[in-house]
Amino acid sequence: MGRSLSIAVAQPGCTPYDVRANAAAHAEAVLAAGARVVVFPEMSLTGYHLDAPVVPPDDPRLDPVVAACARTQSLALVGAPVPGPHIGVLAVDGTGARTAYAKVHPHGAETERFLPGEPAVVEVDGWRLGLAVCRDTGVPEHAARTAALGMDGYVAGVVHTDREAGLHAERARRVAAAHGVWVATAAFAGPTGGGFDRTSGRSGVWSPDGGLLAEAGARPGEIARAVLTA
Repeated sequence: MGRSLSIAVAQPGCTPYDVRANAAAHAEAVLAAGARVVVFPEMSLTGYHLDAPVVPPDDPRLDPVVAACARTQSLALVGAPVPGPHIGVLAVDGTGARTAYAKVHPHGAETERFLPGEPAVVEVDGWRLGLAVCRDTGVPEHAARTAALGMDGYVAGVVHTDREAGLHAERARRVAAAHGVWVATAAFAGPTGGGFDRTSGRSGVWSPDGGLLAEAGARPGEIARAVLTA
């Protein structure tokens, strides 16, 4: 892996179902973050609405995010329903977007529409980042299977209620301890769909020893940034 990697976890405000408006908010977050990698929450482009239409990687509404990534040389890991259909992660850079990951452990009402995916990593400047979406982070087997692919970090987009504000930190520390990797989790802040009227925020980045490096607050629009070192 490279000597260092700057990473940010962003929690933009969300307009239900409005990919165009949310993409603009994502672009603003990428520009503000000034990081090589910017991680966004689960289904951040649509809100947690399980009936939202899929967002294909070539959707022109993603153009503002592509342009922001081109300006900052960033990779944005964006949450969206993607073709399959899956609850997925779109990897967006200055050249366009691609589907990088599909949630391995959809649960509850998600299983009525969305298919499970497989563990995956993305490589950025020699760093291998394992990908996860929400429920995946609570299944130890998921991190283990992802680690078997070779990973230096574990990055996730989640949505939790305000009563679960400590949950993703607990899971992040567990993954760090089990696999000796950096962990970055982007959590929704503000209202979204699926009964998540009050969400946790508190996106963060943790070191391999479980130490908290950076944490956002509970409000929409906040960003936390850290530099991972080899």
